[in-house]
Amino acid sequence: MPLPSQPLLFTVTTDLCFDQRMQRICGSLAAAGYRVQLVGWQRPTSPPLTPQPYQQRRLRGWFQKGKLFYLEYNLRLFFYLLSQRAAAWCACDLDTALPVWLRAKLGGQPFVYDAHELFTEVPEVVARPAVQRIWRWVEGFIVPRARLAYTVGPALAQVFEQRYGRPFAVVRNVSRLRTGEVLPPAPTAAPPAGYILYQGALNVGRGLENLIDAMPQVAGRLVICGEGDLSAMLRERAEKLGLLASGKVEFRGFVLPEALREVTRHAAVGIMLLENIGLSYYYSLANKFFDYVHAGIPQVLIDFPEYRALNDQFDVAELVTDLQPTTLAAALNRLLRDEPARYQHLAENCRRAALQLSWQHEEQVLLKLFAGLFA
Repeated sequence: MPLPSQPLLFTVTTDLCFDQRMQRICGSLAAAGYRVQLVGWQRPTSPPLTPQPYQQRRLRGWFQKGKLFYLEYNLRLFFYLLSQRAAAWCACDLDTALPVWLRAKLGGQPFVYDAHELFTEVPEVVARPAVQRIWRWVEGFIVPRARLAYTVGPALAQVFEQRYGRPFAVVRNVSRLRTGEVLPPAPTAAPPAGYILYQGALNVGRGLENLIDAMPQVAGRLVICGEGDLSAMLRERAEKLGLLASGKVEFRGFVLPEALREVTRHAAVGIMLLENIGLSYYYSLANKFFDYVHAGIPQVLIDFPEYRALNDQFDVAELVTDLQPTTLAAALNRLLRDEPARYQHLAENCRRAALQLSWQHEEQVLLKLFAGLFA
């Protein structure tokens, strides 16, 4: 068991209020006795920090995206880290890795790499070969130098292991099972007041344009929680189709985790779509898959390896092999209107799967990894 004076420092570029993975990781380590600090970035729209059992720090600067943002963030982060002390330094993804590795090197402490994704294969990087070459160099420099490395799913771990010949542990981004929480019995059909829910970033490659195009053919309405690079374009697309005026599509913007949990619980169907435009998406294992399972709602799910493997085991979703609007509309209508028995079957399976797919299991893996780091 770590001493209370033994600190860990984690770094991200995300808004600390909405990063549920880091809230779970830092909260579990803090509960185990580590003194944890999580460092992120202050955005113009960032809400006040929510209380957490660990220290939180937001860095401030002029830029919010692009090359100048990454340059400024990394410089400000490095100089901030020089004033801090830690027993181990953990970079979450490549965009924070260089200053964290350098600080660990200067202090002679372990450097830890938490890969939330395969950063060199996200669509925004894949589309720009020169930028991808730079991040590939950073990845090739950073990953072999990590004392401990872990990622969100077995498929991504295998990619890293094949590239760099070193072991990668897996800590899945799974929802916490609430103590004493019991979901009501599975409904016999999709609830009439329920809605289709998308939660997450509104970015390239999420299938959102096709989803909005499908909505005129769908027997239900769509609630979108999140923002991103495509926010304005998607709102404009929905407006042109008359979906905003009719209430078929509703944009709720950023929603804090506790409120999002309630929004998810009242949905009828969850949606988890990705395009095959990079290995990071193709081998992803997103937290929204588990959030939908824990809420007891079936989902329409892209047929990629990690999701197919979980669905083969638990049968909680309708898989789609393409993102054509007609394909999405047919899958959604099967659950919402056409096959109530199928809906009930998937909803019952969600209730069983939630007992096995919980953060309480992943937490034990995480704690063993950090205990081994200091053994």
